[in-house]
Amino acid sequence: MAVYEYTAKDQAGNKFSGIYNDIDNVATLREELAKTGFTLVKAHPGKKPGRKRKKIKQSEVVAFAYKFAGMYSAGLSIVRCLETLEEQTENQAFKYVITDIRESVETGSSLAKAFGKYANLFSDFFLGMLEAGESGGKLAEALEMSAIYLEKQTDLKRKVKSAFAYPVVVSITCFVVVGLLLVFVVPVFSKLYKQMHVPLPGPTQALVDLSSLIKDGWWWVLIVAVGVAVGLRRLSGSPQIRAKWDVFKLNMPVFAKLNRMVVVSHFTRTFAMLASVGVSLIEALEVASQVAHNHKLTEIATELQQSIEVGNPVASSMKNYDIFPPMIVQLAASGEEVGELPQMLNKGADFLDKDIDRTINALIVKLEPALTIIMGVIVLFLLTAVYLPMFDYMSHFE
Repeated sequence: MAVYEYTAKDQAGNKFSGIYNDIDNVATLREELAKTGFTLVKAHPGKKPGRKRKKIKQSEVVAFAYKFAGMYSAGLSIVRCLETLEEQTENQAFKYVITDIRESVETGSSLAKAFGKYANLFSDFFLGMLEAGESGGKLAEALEMSAIYLEKQTDLKRKVKSAFAYPVVVSITCFVVVGLLLVFVVPVFSKLYKQMHVPLPGPTQALVDLSSLIKDGWWWVLIVAVGVAVGLRRLSGSPQIRAKWDVFKLNMPVFAKLNRMVVVSHFTRTFAMLASVGVSLIEALEVASQVAHNHKLTEIATELQQSIEVGNPVASSMKNYDIFPPMIVQLAASGEEVGELPQMLNKGADFLDKDIDRTINALIVKLEPALTIIMGVIVLFLLTAVYLPMFDYMSHFE
């Protein structure tokens, strides 16, 4: 498939230019334009966005969704909305995406199909909402709810990253400090002790050996590190390993509660919003399981589908799995009783997001002093091992 830049004219003879993505040749391009009443004037191969172009941020997608929803709700046509957004977008990579989507819509493609070519940028949830909104006549509502959903997910990801940022920074700092000590400080003392003929105790000898390995055999260390990184990357691509890792994340020390709430929040909100725009419960569960990105929850969603298909209520089906908090199950039961299941589950997801905030803050409060103490103990051990022979040497003169 290739990209073509073309000039065409309509039945009135008005010329216009554009870009057509994923087309085999000029003949196919001419046929596609003819289907919509346009006549191809000229065309030449274009270029796809290069890898060096600016990355499209999730915040830009959120802003796009809000603007799209607002303009469409105000009565503008889909094509006009996309044209306006195309003009306003400064990111050239994103502008290219919007241009391609607009041209696909202009040539008769459905909105969901046009966006579907960029599923890696627009999530399965967003595409599902578009499809449901188009088919059910609730496109304006679906766009607005999609924008709200994307914003909430972006905020949630940012908060979760903030919880892990401090441990990562402290770990890197500790690694750098230890590395500097081993490369610059330990060799000086090693040379000094060798000149003084001071016997080295076990901890000091271990540090000296490690320092020599890093200074003289750093390339071996680099090879091993690269090998480990490549091996872990390949293992992470294995479905079996990923499934086990997903299960571990839901049961890991310290972070298990947070991971469970994040996964369930994603799943519940996606399920609720899709159901609110007319998507069947079975299809909504399917998309929600994909958005949650957890193999364990995907298995649970499959079992929920089977349970609901045979006539069981959503609440009683969820109750069989301890991953769903009692609050979510109770809200689902109340929602089914009054016919407002999506609304009640959305409230449940809001409550979970607040719990996630509190859990993150509590984790940070506990992690900060714990990691500081761990770092201090490591540095203290290194310094003690470095000066230990000196203490032994000086004790002989007392």
